[in-house]
Amino acid sequence: MTGVAPGGPPAPTDDAAAELAAQLRELVGADPAEVRQVVAEVLGALDRAAGGALRDQLPAAIRAETGLDGVRN
Repeated sequence: MTGVAPGGPPAPTDDAAAELAAQLRELVGADPAEVRQVVAEVLGALDRAAGGALRDQLPAAIRAETGLDGVRN
C-alpha cells in the first residue's frame, strides 16, 4: 500500500481543548470583569483536576485574584 495512512479521529481531549479555546476567543472584547470570572473558574477547574497542584505554579497575585490562594482540596 502506498501513500499516507489516514489519521484517526482526534482524541476527546483535543475536541474539548479546541472548544474551550473557541469559547475563550469569544470573550475577547467582552466585559473585563466577566472575562476575569471565566478565567478564575477555568483555573479553579484545572486546579481541582490537578489535585491542587496548579495553584503552586501560579504567581501569588493570580492565586489571590482567582481565589486559589490558601484554598486546599
